[in-house]
Amino acid sequence: MNRIAEASLILGSAVLAALGVAIANLSSGGSVDAQVALTFVSFVVAWGGLWVTVRRLTPGANPYLLPLAAILSAVGITEVYRLNPSLGSLQRWWLIAAAALGSLTILWLRDGTAVLRRYRYLLLLGGVLLLMAPLLPGSWPLGGVTVNGSRLWLRLNLWGDSSFQFQPGEVGKLALVVFFASYLAERRQALMQVHRKVANLELPEPRQLMPLVVAWLASLIVMVYQRDLGASLLLFAVFMAMLYMATGQGVFPLAGVGLFGIGTFGAFQAFSHVQRRYNAWIAPFDDFEGAGYQIAQSLFAMGSGSIAGSGIGLGRPDLIPSAATDFIFAAIAEETGFVGAVGVLVGFALLVAAGFGIAVRSRDPFRKLLAAGITTVIGVQAVIIIGGVTRLLPLTGITLPFMSYGGSSLLSNTVALSILLVISQEEHR
Repeated sequence: MNRIAEASLILGSAVLAALGVAIANLSSGGSVDAQVALTFVSFVVAWGGLWVTVRRLTPGANPYLLPLAAILSAVGITEVYRLNPSLGSLQRWWLIAAAALGSLTILWLRDGTAVLRRYRYLLLLGGVLLLMAPLLPGSWPLGGVTVNGSRLWLRLNLWGDSSFQFQPGEVGKLALVVFFASYLAERRQALMQVHRKVANLELPEPRQLMPLVVAWLASLIVMVYQRDLGASLLLFAVFMAMLYMATGQGVFPLAGVGLFGIGTFGAFQAFSHVQRRYNAWIAPFDDFEGAGYQIAQSLFAMGSGSIAGSGIGLGRPDLIPSAATDFIFAAIAEETGFVGAVGVLVGFALLVAAGFGIAVRSRDPFRKLLAAGITTVIGVQAVIIIGGVTRLLPLTGITLPFMSYGGSSLLSNTVALSILLVISQEEHR
């Protein structure tokens, strides 16, 4: 793909977002107003500005990542605006802020990603602190907040009753991926050496399994103290995937599945909210007005969407609690139908394929694992939340990258995308 085609797709995403907002306005009895123009301008400023930065500083970067992310975000902001115009307006500002942060990331890493490897232990410390930050007392000026039974948010009290909330774990998981990539790139030879055999399994020395145990314990801490199955599943799944990609040893993911199964069973026995989510997954209609209401409404919405959908603004995704965040996929599936839902899946599949393509072409082990880890984060997030919405998996409350409302998620995923672009540039040299 040449630069003109890439720029045309990004411009097309701006047109798509503006058209979606216009249709949402018209379907609710409104008109084509300033919100349409603001949406178009914000997309041009955000994704167009990031594209200019990429072409100036990393001209050899992968040309598919930005257009795919821009199109996904255009579909997402259309549905967010349709559900809640005020949230849609805020999402435009978050998009501009995310693009600015992505540009700064590319500027910082324009000479390569080696600087990330140099500060890996600082990133490890920062990642752990960010993950644990929501446990701060809520009475503090900067303290944790419990939402829907999970303690994932930090609230900064500004003045009077004004406050600002964000999810530090979104940035924390990215910092941990950088550390995992650096650690595994350095230790992968030792992890690949087989020193003993148990039954038919070839195992490395026990001390080499310590990272597996540490990751298991870290995911348990997140699940126990923050009561967040989704974040712990994402953290552990990404580490297991990276460990397998670094060593090629099938024993690691097998052991990981077993350890996570043990942890999940323990959480199910210990926490009532985990039991409620499990019951809502298995039999949502048994408690339709309680724990099963959200997933049941999601199923109704997707079913009513049929093949072509009800049309933007003509469905009832507003009946789904948290539709703009956790259930954005169900809302899109209702109003754009099976065709739109498959389009979203294809968009994520292409994004993940482009990311793994960068990893495969990378010659340096650190860059290879970093690209694969970042791509895995995006892919696993999409699988977990779409699987939860469609009732293939228990619902975990993870946001859908680039599509759900949420500044923390949009910022971290755009930074992750920027790192992928820098890695692809390094392999182009």
